[in-house]
Amino acid sequence: MKKQCMLKPLSTILIQISHAPITSFTTHRRALSSSSSSSFALKNVTKSNFESALKDLRGLVRDADFVAVDLEMTGVTSAPWRDSFEFDRYDIRYLKVKDSAEKFAVVQFGICPFRWDSHKQSFLAHPHNFYIFPRQEIPGSNQSYEFLCQTASLDFLAKYQFDFNVCVREGVSYLSRSQEEEAVERINSTFMDESSDSVYGLREDAEFPLVRMADVLFAERMKNTIREWHASLLSKGSSSSEIKQMSTDPNQRFQMVFFKTRPALALSGFTSRQLRVIKAVTKKHFKDLAFIRVAGEATSPQQLIVYTDSNDDKDLLMKEVKEGLRKEAEIKVKSAVGFRHVIDLLSSERKLIVGHNCFLDMAHIYSKFIGPLPLTAEDYVSSIQKYFPCIIDTKVLLNANGVFQQSVNKSSTSLSRAFVSICPQIALGVKTSGLADRPCVEVEVQVDEKRSLNWNSGAKHEAGYDAFMTGCIFAQACNHLGIDFTLHVLAGGLPKETKLQNYINRLYLSWVTGDIIDLSTGKCTTDTSASSNLKSRYQEISFPSIVLLWGLPSKLKAREIKACIVKVFGPNSISSVYHLDESAVFIQFSKPELVSKFLEIKETLSRNSDPISVLHPLSDILNADCTHAANYDVYQQICSSPISKKLFADQAEAVGIKHKTVSSRAEGKKKGNQVFGKENEVRLFDEKVDDMMSSSYGYSETDRSADSSYLDEALVSK
Repeated sequence: MKKQCMLKPLSTILIQISHAPITSFTTHRRALSSSSSSSFALKNVTKSNFESALKDLRGLVRDADFVAVDLEMTGVTSAPWRDSFEFDRYDIRYLKVKDSAEKFAVVQFGICPFRWDSHKQSFLAHPHNFYIFPRQEIPGSNQSYEFLCQTASLDFLAKYQFDFNVCVREGVSYLSRSQEEEAVERINSTFMDESSDSVYGLREDAEFPLVRMADVLFAERMKNTIREWHASLLSKGSSSSEIKQMSTDPNQRFQMVFFKTRPALALSGFTSRQLRVIKAVTKKHFKDLAFIRVAGEATSPQQLIVYTDSNDDKDLLMKEVKEGLRKEAEIKVKSAVGFRHVIDLLSSERKLIVGHNCFLDMAHIYSKFIGPLPLTAEDYVSSIQKYFPCIIDTKVLLNANGVFQQSVNKSSTSLSRAFVSICPQIALGVKTSGLADRPCVEVEVQVDEKRSLNWNSGAKHEAGYDAFMTGCIFAQACNHLGIDFTLHVLAGGLPKETKLQNYINRLYLSWVTGDIIDLSTGKCTTDTSASSNLKSRYQEISFPSIVLLWGLPSKLKAREIKACIVKVFGPNSISSVYHLDESAVFIQFSKPELVSKFLEIKETLSRNSDPISVLHPLSDILNADCTHAANYDVYQQICSSPISKKLFADQAEAVGIKHKTVSSRAEGKKKGNQVFGKENEVRLFDEKVDDMMSSSYGYSETDRSADSSYLDEALVSK
């Protein structure tokens, strides 16, 4: 499910990956039907065909003029208060996007390279649909095994016939760059440390105590068996075939093999305790034998007893085994990189990346395949540019152009609706002129050996097809802007096209507010023409004038809170009261100085219980034991926490914000027995409303209607 803007969070569940059998929750395959166009499936890629698909994709991306991408996730918001609110600053919007990217999984990744064919005067597209699934590939690593799912997101995916079984069972796993680096460092430190030999079975343990009678009897049997084999090796008259016959156990627990040209016994079918006994027996009674553990053909290691003819030969054996184990560990790490090879390909080729409403997509790409997301929006912007220097958000492109705004309903710039409006000849098979009577650019599709100039897979909201739609919209937009595709190929590519410079690296940070972040500069601007139904409820938001109040009675309404405050500060003292959820509100005062006065009254009422305090007009909202108040700074601190409790009041407590009152003057000073010091200073952000507040919070029927239409738009906005 696609969306950059935060949706009203629904039920969220935690998925913990294990190696237990997977319960089947089969869904039907996507129906492929179109009476007016060629219908064949796009290229689905799983771990069974990943290597061959990656090999083909390397050439396609290398030759591409741009690459469209699209992601399907398991959810968007981990708690209701993590929605995008009008009272969020842009840095807090980034924190909410960061939380979403870190907590939810990407289950499908769409890649569609587009190449201009100068002879046919059309684009050739190659849509790929990758199923990906995070699983443990390297034992002992700190890979994440958990992710959240929103029931609404799973229901949305199932509605469009997403195959969960294919995803979980056959999805391509991956390591991020930072995870790979950590794994390599762990290997280097392990094999550089001499004490690590015992971990790999190279160093002999201290003598294993034989405290059980069963251990004593087993040790004696093993000593006799090994002695018999050892004696046969040293017998001058025994041939290798006789030795093998003498030492091969009928149950295949002992098998004569050769390791690095040295005769050896391969052990199988023993418990870990029995192997420790055998190891102790070998060390104590056979100085020219070495017990080692090496990588086997299967996933489990193989234990061997190897004959060496000298101490130098034994040292050489240990060195060879250690080097072999190191190479095996490095191979496992390289193999575990998985789908990240695709991301490395896109990054190394420095191609123009095209997405639709793709700020959240890019945050997921960074979090899953590069490393932990930076703590601030500024650091993220500078970092993402190193890997993807040229990104275009088609949603920005559509809303920044007057002709597009006329063709596409301003409130309906979801991917599928924009595709039908701008590319009807592809979406519907209808031959028509493009925008402003400009001929539509043709797009031919190739999937393996199948090729069509009039293709429709019928797979809306499948990542590969959504990437295809995104690329088609971009191609048609470029055509409308008057870009000559043949000339740009000779001139060095689309990123250098002057007519695109106003759109490159400008992504919607919040579609709700129309805020656009420029990845090249880090600056945030507001697109006032983004959508006619996204007008601010409030004429102006002043963050220094905002108080955060939480721990309120659940049935307390916005108008009741406002009524209490105006009794003390006057009828014009409050600009607005806005609910984060049922337990917390933003209160915006008309003047910043009223914030400190309000917090002082809150502190006084919390400290005193005399009759005067009880009768104070604000006592109904400020005198409760669980009510807390703070200035806007604390909101950023709470949002930056990885914890996500359902209610904001519980979140604040979990983060450790227990102050009855937190004001700007209280920073670094004692407030009663509490201290709010420099360590709690943090940066702040802002964002707009996509949350549906009921009339019990003081909203009118008109407000709820506008919000409801926005939710419908957000659910299919990608």
